Amino acid sequence: MNSEKPNYFDLVYQVVREIPKGRVTSYGTIAHYLGLKSGARMVGYAMNAAHAMPDIPAQRVVNRQGLLTGKNHFGTPTRMQELLEADGVKVENDRVIDFEKIFWDPDKELGL
Repeated sequence: MNSEKPNYFDLVYQVVREIPKGRVTSYGTIAHYLGLKSGARMVGYAMNAAHAMPDIPAQRVVNRQGLLTGKNHFGTPTRMQELLEADGVKVENDRVIDFEKIFWDPDKELGL
């Protein structure tokens, strides 16, 4: 391994790959877990770049209120919701239903 700074996008992707089917998390929660100084915005940039990568379930990352704020990066306006529903997540009016109940926190689930 080299001594260069870690690629933050890759770190974000590693966490996102761990989000189980049927669960969601937020941009800010991932940023906090990784200790990213640029916070949720950096995670958002990583997710915007990830939508073309089939091994990264970017649909499972929503805003802190459970809103599908990244939906415009999925090709069609309904694709993010379709992917979430295929995961078993209910969505209504661009908001995850039972957000608190299905919220996945890497601090608790993965620990460090």
